[in-house]
Amino acid sequence: MKRFSLVLTYLVFLSISAILIGLALYSPLPALAASFASPEIRFAILLSLVTSLASTAICIAIAIPVAYALARYEFFGKKIATLALTLPLTLPPLVAGIALLLFFGTTSCGKALEQAGFAVIFTPLGIIVAEVFVNIPYMIRILRSAFCTINPRYEYVAKTLGCTDTGAFFHVTLPMARSGLLAGTVITWSKSMGEFGAVLMVAGATTMRTETLPIALYLNLSTGDLNLAVAAATILIVISLVTLCAVEYFDRGVHVF
Repeated sequence: MKRFSLVLTYLVFLSISAILIGLALYSPLPALAASFASPEIRFAILLSLVTSLASTAICIAIAIPVAYALARYEFFGKKIATLALTLPLTLPPLVAGIALLLFFGTTSCGKALEQAGFAVIFTPLGIIVAEVFVNIPYMIRILRSAFCTINPRYEYVAKTLGCTDTGAFFHVTLPMARSGLLAGTVITWSKSMGEFGAVLMVAGATTMRTETLPIALYLNLSTGDLNLAVAAATILIVISLVTLCAVEYFDRGVHVF
């Protein structure tokens, strides 16, 4: 059994490595370097960075209090709320994208936002909205796991020493959940950088306007420009590798996966 499991492990490892390395080495280095320097790829990198950082910041701001409430408090409808907050994890991104498209494109709320100057459909703002909707359940789940591992007695002791509920949270609980917060931030940012399905449905695939790295890969593959498509794919592979290394470093008993 040991020999079989080890051989199978090495076979899977070598197969995945060969496929990804083959993708990265498909284009000659000069062509790959020229693709990295192209205005389209540079625009895609910049737009991906701006939208992913913005969506990650929004996810953090929302997920911290929500995850803390789910970890610490009992309230009416908690199970239903937990189910609803977890549902986007299992939804296909295209389904999430269609739901967002209909909400912001056909409802009075979406039209009011558009009239106020915050158009979501087929704009860079739509990229941020799609990334937040798809990725915030991951952040909530990771932070909830982190908060659940912290003994509430630490907060009680802080309160007996004069801390308020808010003070105990910011001075005791949140610092103790630092590893989970960092791991969740990294993986949420990485998923935002690579989000495709929901972004495609909400923001569209307009060159040099809503063209993130996954959209750039899709557009250039559709038009037969493999060098630009491979350049975008290589960047996403590097981001994924760095993210996994960071999560492995920050993950201290917090069940990210």
